Amino acid sequence: MLSEKSLIHRFAAVALVLLSSACTVSAASDPIVTGPVPKPLAPCAWWYGIGDSPSAWEIKSAAKHYDVVVLNAWETAAMRKLHELNPKVKVLVYKDFSSARNYDGAIEGGRDAKYLPTGVGYFAAQQQHPEWFAIDTGGQRIEWADYPLHWQMTVWDPAYQTAWADAVVGEVLREGWDGVLADNDFSSLKYYSPAVIAGTADAAGTDRLLRDGLDGMLTLAGDALEKSGKMLVPNVSESQLTPGRWSAHSRYAGAMEENFGLRGDDGTGELITFQGNEFKEQRAQAALGESWLLLVTHTKSEQEERVGYASAALLASPHTCWTRADPDYKNPYWSLYQDARLGEAVETANRLPNGVWNRRYSHGWVAVNPTKTSVLLTPPAGLVTLRGEPVPQQLDLPPADAVVLVNGPKR
Repeated sequence: MLSEKSLIHRFAAVALVLLSSACTVSAASDPIVTGPVPKPLAPCAWWYGIGDSPSAWEIKSAAKHYDVVVLNAWETAAMRKLHELNPKVKVLVYKDFSSARNYDGAIEGGRDAKYLPTGVGYFAAQQQHPEWFAIDTGGQRIEWADYPLHWQMTVWDPAYQTAWADAVVGEVLREGWDGVLADNDFSSLKYYSPAVIAGTADAAGTDRLLRDGLDGMLTLAGDALEKSGKMLVPNVSESQLTPGRWSAHSRYAGAMEENFGLRGDDGTGELITFQGNEFKEQRAQAALGESWLLLVTHTKSEQEERVGYASAALLASPHTCWTRADPDYKNPYWSLYQDARLGEAVETANRLPNGVWNRRYSHGWVAVNPTKTSVLLTPPAGLVTLRGEPVPQQLDLPPADAVVLVNGPKR
């Protein structure tokens, strides 16, 4: 069940989006507000730096370019250097909600490492609470496929939830992190294992158990971190499948979407980001301007990079950050689109009758075609490409593609 705070945030967000989409705000029709209206800015940049240890030049570059950086728990020196170089950057520690791990690095010489990628150590659970390891209907522990030595834990167990929250909050306060990026706030076990958890009848029952457990973990850890003045940002997966899940799980400091701008694999070519209710909820979150949207687009082509950035630009807010991953997170990436300098959004994102979304900025314009068919568009006059090339009066925008244009030189 959602807390009173969660319901207030959700209803406020929905109301704000409905208000934004229903009218064009002018000086005569500005709504009464109780505080400063957040500026809907072009996407900032962030780095999900959980690969190799960052080098000195990477830390220097990150302090200059990124608003948010996520690091492994053992990178405390890098975190402190980032804070020294740029006190405004938010540096979050990576912690996994759902697993215990016993690969080298997570364990050292037969014991848990000092700094863990999780909240509960493998040996601590093994020796003191073996019941925290989830088991399947055959009584076997569940190891994640493709991720050896990652073990599914009983995220629905209040004792596990408390141990995770106590350990992680304590570490954040002790070491000086700005907060936590909590990975694997997932909707389904099927991406990691076909197992059915003991006590559930089928895969659907297993997934409900996990989702309910993660709801509880999020609340416990989020309340504790928020009370301590720290951030909780979960990596929420497949939230387009469950209406309200993105809103509920981003209610503390925000949420991460690591498959943003992704083309579906159903053969239609459509962008799954715009399916279901997730994008509506992300628009509501962005409109409030109070929490972070940390968006990742996996890019194998310039088209995917363009789609990811333009889709993020539809969610303009003070805290919408986007990055590309090519193909993973090991290095800080900088995209030419992050140098577009679109400025401030001067209108809400608009969905046209043909299914295309667009948005005007003070220094440019973006459009995204999430559909499976090409669409003919007429961009605003006076725009050029990021390379300064002229733009035709009409553009044929292919399916699952986007365009990012900027203001041309004044005449």
